[in-house]
Amino acid sequence: MSSPLFLVGFMGAGKTTVGKLVAARRGRRFVDLDDEIAAAGGAPTAELVARDEPAFRRLEAATLARLITAGGDPLIIATGGGAAAHGDNLDRMRAAGLVVTLSVSPEGVRARCGHQSGRPLLPETRDQVAALLRRREPSYRRAHAVVDTDGLGAEAVAERVLTVEDVWRTTTAAIPAASTTLLALGDRTYPIVVSPGPLDGALIRALLPPTTRLVALVTDGNVRAAWGDSARNALAAAGLDVRVATVAPGEGSKAISTYHRLCEELIGDGLDRSSAIVAVGGGVVGDLAGFVAATILRGIPVVQVPTTLVAMTDSAIGGKTGIDLAAGKNLVGAFWQPRLVAAHLPVLATLPARERRAAFGELWKYALLDGEETWAAVDALTGWAAGGDHAPLPPGLADVVERAARFKAWIVARDERETRGERALLNLGHTIGHAIEAEAGWRLLHGECVALGLIAAARVSAALGLAAPVLEERIVDAVRRSGLDAGLDPWLGDAVLARVGVDKKRTGSRIGFVAVREVGACEVVPVETSEISRILRARAAL
Repeated sequence: MSSPLFLVGFMGAGKTTVGKLVAARRGRRFVDLDDEIAAAGGAPTAELVARDEPAFRRLEAATLARLITAGGDPLIIATGGGAAAHGDNLDRMRAAGLVVTLSVSPEGVRARCGHQSGRPLLPETRDQVAALLRRREPSYRRAHAVVDTDGLGAEAVAERVLTVEDVWRTTTAAIPAASTTLLALGDRTYPIVVSPGPLDGALIRALLPPTTRLVALVTDGNVRAAWGDSARNALAAAGLDVRVATVAPGEGSKAISTYHRLCEELIGDGLDRSSAIVAVGGGVVGDLAGFVAATILRGIPVVQVPTTLVAMTDSAIGGKTGIDLAAGKNLVGAFWQPRLVAAHLPVLATLPARERRAAFGELWKYALLDGEETWAAVDALTGWAAGGDHAPLPPGLADVVERAARFKAWIVARDERETRGERALLNLGHTIGHAIEAEAGWRLLHGECVALGLIAAARVSAALGLAAPVLEERIVDAVRRSGLDAGLDPWLGDAVLARVGVDKKRTGSRIGFVAVREVGACEVVPVETSEISRILRARAAL
């Protein structure tokens, strides 16, 4: 029997309309939580809210709990706009079934709701709507999936929700003990699985096309020595014919020459349009193998099996693939979404201490983007970050990996190709970080450079009048406690700053710079590249 499906999201997202369509397609009963509350309270919800909102919230929680525990056929339940953001409602829903957020922009809310009566909590102005939406978004992001509704009709949204539920069922049937986030992209929807167990070939088999028989396991020399045999055996046990292709460890493998050699090798191994690639490794392997998958034979499926913390929380998710040029990082690439991201935490036990520490550059990025709760969760892992090789995995690690995955899935589902400006937020710390990484000739790890880039972002934000100067001090302290170098100033020479001018996010003389107002409040602002250089050069000269 399937589980209940809960639709959450802001006013005007279309939860009731979409819920009815989904219920009709599934042959299941639809329940509008507000209708159930009105029946229990003896008055319309608008009246109950206006009379006593705290009492309304208590009744809402009790009604939701009753529906969850009632038994019988699994329901399709549309909740009110604030239900997911109050009390333990969201935890209850996640424990009981699949939770899908229907996302809508402030403009979409205003267009759909206007000044409708019956919505007492609907703010009057666009800015007020945006402010309330921002307060609730941390709760909405905790759903298993987010389906963006802007620009789509109810039928199209319902179809995406149905696809999410289908992928959810396939994933949870194959690996029920894992934590699953779904990146909802219509018929390209895929799960991000965080598992405490080993690589599961059955899950990969279940999420590849039924005709797939031959897969190329692409990895690097270090990962192959530690995990290559177990990965190959898991895939073979699932009935797949496996060919192994190995590249040299390190950023130098993200080169046109390696890409060419790998394509030649895989074609020579017999890969065809029915084959797939399984990338087992860190960000370098994932980016390279993903780009090969996007382009070989005009595109074949890829599964990402990240083996580093940076890859698990960032690079393996979202479909960005690419290789480097002498001028900079990731200047050749493609968007190519995987069929699955499978993060198996035990592989992190063999991660060298430096790689572990470097991951915290990206983790602090997500903390700055997501808010104080995630900051605290990352902060609790700094002792592990700064420890030596073979440190035991800390109990809060899975939570942090899941938080990062959920945040990235939230962003990518709403702005897959950076056309709305939201995905650019994920570049926080990368403008200067990538410049340092390239100028260092890849001697520094990506996360080490991102950590320095976060300090630079705080400095530029303060100079632009957007952030308090103490923000930089807070980030420097966090970076150092993670065992990372926080010495930004020695890198701020002409060579590094000149590379900002060839950043792929540049438009003309301006760049969309990700500024930080405070933890949990970041935004993209257009800044002249010369102004960024001036700010950083002036401070470094002190």
